[in-house]
Amino acid sequence: MNIPKLTTVFFFLLFAAGAGLAQTSTVLTLTSNPVYEKNCAKCHGETAAGRHFHGPSLQSEKVAAASGDNLKNIITDGKGHMPKFASKLTPDEIDSLVQQIQAANKK
Repeated sequence: MNIPKLTTVFFFLLFAAGAGLAQTSTVLTLTSNPVYEKNCAKCHGETAAGRHFHGPSLQSEKVAAASGDNLKNIITDGKGHMPKFASKLTPDEIDSLVQQIQAANKK
């Protein structure tokens, strides 16, 4: 194998590995967040795919269509079975969760 072909193969493999990591990193960012693990995972699941206790998936068309303000309000004030987290989380923690939820829904 000559050098140009070897270089092409190397960059292709490097690109493919990076693309694979990019697809999973947004979900890992949300689910590896200690705030998510402590406060959200018991209802929304360890992978944010939803779970019992009426915790819907955070990776859905409905969540993807929600605005950042809407998500922030739901986390802050609660909705339906979702409890209020205004007194349990800081505004920065809530903002971080909103950003990570939105990132997990961008594909």
